[in-house]
Amino acid sequence: MSLDFLNPVHELAVAHAMLQPPATLGQTIQIHTEQDGMPDLQNVDLVIIGLLENRKDNNALIQVKTLDHIRRKLYELYPGNWTSTIADLGDVFPGETVEDTYFVVRQLTEFFLLRKIIPIYIGGSQDLMYPMYRAFDEHYTMINALNVDCRFDLGDINAPITSRNYVGKMVTEQPYNLFNYTNLGFQTYFNSQDEIELLQRMYFEADRLGALDQDITLAEPHMRDADLVGIDLQSVRSGDLAFAKANPNGFNGKQICSLSRYAGISDRLKVFGVFETVLEAIDTPAQLVAEIVWYFIEGYNYRSGEYPLNIDDNVLKYQVPVEDEILIFYKSSNTGRWWIEIPFIQGVNNKLKQHTLLPCSYQDYQEACNQHLPDKWLRARKKNEF
Repeated sequence: MSLDFLNPVHELAVAHAMLQPPATLGQTIQIHTEQDGMPDLQNVDLVIIGLLENRKDNNALIQVKTLDHIRRKLYELYPGNWTSTIADLGDVFPGETVEDTYFVVRQLTEFFLLRKIIPIYIGGSQDLMYPMYRAFDEHYTMINALNVDCRFDLGDINAPITSRNYVGKMVTEQPYNLFNYTNLGFQTYFNSQDEIELLQRMYFEADRLGALDQDITLAEPHMRDADLVGIDLQSVRSGDLAFAKANPNGFNGKQICSLSRYAGISDRLKVFGVFETVLEAIDTPAQLVAEIVWYFIEGYNYRSGEYPLNIDDNVLKYQVPVEDEILIFYKSSNTGRWWIEIPFIQGVNNKLKQHTLLPCSYQDYQEACNQHLPDKWLRARKKNEF
């Protein structure tokens, strides 16, 4: 059974949870312990799992030994006005080979997908997103993956998989189930022009750090359209991590928590992870990861059930003529969120049919009103013809 691969939360972290005041997460979430065993998952909505595998991170000098410093910070937090049931299921230890760990992560992710439980993975190198992506193979025809990362991680697809080329493996290895890939927060000097041009040729999406720094809400439609989301902690600037080895530029703590909340709100999202966490037991990055997880759960508890969008229920329709096209937008009266219709091209055997309504922003609607075809619409049409 997939859950047999999970090791209980360390007794010191469990003891720390028991010492917390009533109503804190340490006192309210279910915890997989050596003494009590695995919690009953029948009514659980979200599970937290630690990943202690980072052998494919070329920059990691030491093996991940524990994530208890993050757990302790998480257990100290108070939940919001939540109705969800949460369980901490413990850790996945490194297998004899990295491929063994991949097998475990894939099996666990598939287990939770089938039961409509959302796993929140913490720690490990970001190449672990690859087996998470492969867990969708048997049950979903096409999915969208999103990274919050300063790098695209396309890399050399002919080289063995690492944390720097796993996205390239997702794109090129069969079965081809990746419909769209989105990067949020890339920094140009960390990415070759070949990678940037490849991303453009495949009509994938990417928002630079500078654009999101000016308006973080631009990320919400991207998150709303994602099945799998991973946050690389290296996308956070060093000042907010209080960690000298981090990058000087990046998202601040407030912004990265906003992105996590957008991910949680997404009705479509099924798997979430925070990777490349600081290995040392430093309070500030541990606290930040705990808050990232907190904001994801907060967002989850405010999901509105708008995927797929029912255009006949509390939705306003707008038709905007642009050049020789008539763009159709929909706005939810409940949440104020926007979608744009992508017309299905008759007679073309393509994979866009399930994606005829794409999340967009109010700015996309304004752009259309100003007689400019939105980039999101253009990319979708080109991908449909590709």
